[in-house]
Amino acid sequence: MTAHSRGAYTLRDTRLEGIRGSLHDKTIGGVAASRTQLDREAVFFWAWMSVNQDLLLRGGRVVDPSIALDRVADVRVHNGVVAEIGRLDPERTERVVDASGLVVAPGLIDVHVHLREPGQEWKETIGSGTAAAAAGGFTTVFCMPNTEPALDSVVALEELKRRTTRDGLVRVRPIAAISEGRRGQRPVDFGALATAGAVGFSDDGETTRDSGIMLQALEASCVLGLPVMVHCEDAGLTGGAMHEGETSRMLGLRAISAAAEEVIISRDIALARLTGGWLHICHVSTGVGADLIGMAKRQGAHVTGEVMPHHLTMTDEWVAGCRQLTNVDEPVGRIVPTAHPDTKVNPPLRTRNDTSRLLNALKQGTIDIVATDHAPHSRPEKQGSHFLNAAFGLVGSELALPLMLALVRAGEMTLSQVIGWLSVIPARLWGMNAGTLKPGAPADIVVIDPNETWRSTPEQLASRAANTPLIGMKLRGRAQMTLVGGDERHRAW
Repeated sequence: MTAHSRGAYTLRDTRLEGIRGSLHDKTIGGVAASRTQLDREAVFFWAWMSVNQDLLLRGGRVVDPSIALDRVADVRVHNGVVAEIGRLDPERTERVVDASGLVVAPGLIDVHVHLREPGQEWKETIGSGTAAAAAGGFTTVFCMPNTEPALDSVVALEELKRRTTRDGLVRVRPIAAISEGRRGQRPVDFGALATAGAVGFSDDGETTRDSGIMLQALEASCVLGLPVMVHCEDAGLTGGAMHEGETSRMLGLRAISAAAEEVIISRDIALARLTGGWLHICHVSTGVGADLIGMAKRQGAHVTGEVMPHHLTMTDEWVAGCRQLTNVDEPVGRIVPTAHPDTKVNPPLRTRNDTSRLLNALKQGTIDIVATDHAPHSRPEKQGSHFLNAAFGLVGSELALPLMLALVRAGEMTLSQVIGWLSVIPARLWGMNAGTLKPGAPADIVVIDPNETWRSTPEQLASRAANTPLIGMKLRGRAQMTLVGGDERHRAW
């Protein structure tokens, strides 16, 4: 590599400048909205700077279930694609990266992310959100349509594409709304949005209450081959802030019944059976919900589902101040005050029994994939509010890997399974040319240190937000390098 002079302005400097801007936003919270577009473009201009070069990732443990590979090998990247895998001698023109002791895997794919832009840039921007994704090892993200305006028209998708092309560090695929403005009153033009690049349809953040519109969406799914991705929550059974159970009663907090999720899962499965459309259940959080999906699959319905790492490793006891991850054997975090706003998420953290049943459903194939539901909020929307009034949502892009790796260390799953749920299977479900290191595939690659111990702090996160109860906790495992089409988009060393 070329040595830089002490005064040279390097790519590393631009990355740190982007992180400093993100930290500034976390400090001032909602005032970040006053930053101009020019400011944001200046901070994140490094996102589109190409650093593509031929690479040899040498001596890493290459884990790729798409080609049944799990062994120490070298991976050559040439002209943005995977060229070959094996015991390889360096070529004169390529940069050699020592990956010994590290894991080399297909880039991760997150099918459930909230980038917030356009319209909510005080929470997150395309620049900061995709920086967080890259730092978490993700090379492709699907962004939800609950922006302002919603992603409910061809014009909206074209504007999003313009912004992501300019500011995005990873590949961004849009999920379009089911209904105009996500108001649940009039369906969108599904065909036009599919032609414009939508990879699915969702009113996420809201349930599509009108069963007739859901029926139309699932009928369109049959024609277009795209999923209807549903947030399952009966509005008549909500109004609370955490899971309804022993912990909510002990704390005296208004709560959300598990039935609120399960009732809508049942309705939407019935409509999927009726139409034959592809129904994708977002953020499954209850054991009964997983059972409903399993039953639907056995009956031949085209239903898939996702689960979030926090619903596998955290419970409603976290709202009561507990900081012990469940289903793993990890150090206990410090006890914190009850009803901390950063434990408020929708669907809410459920019971230990639910986490165990979800974990089993994932391992048995009832639940297909893992996603993050990365949902950034500004500090005033979380820390400046009482628990009942605080915004729902957790950041997750940079925390998914350490949580899933904790489950690997506990013997609950293998590393190959984790790569499958976070990369190979999403790519297969959506028919993407991704999720594989097969020679000829785009060089979307993550290099992971499964043993790095680090403490989660706002300063460590690339996201503009830091709303997670994992702040301050010691975690293990982290992405060290992320390549998108051979371009280096994140490097931790």
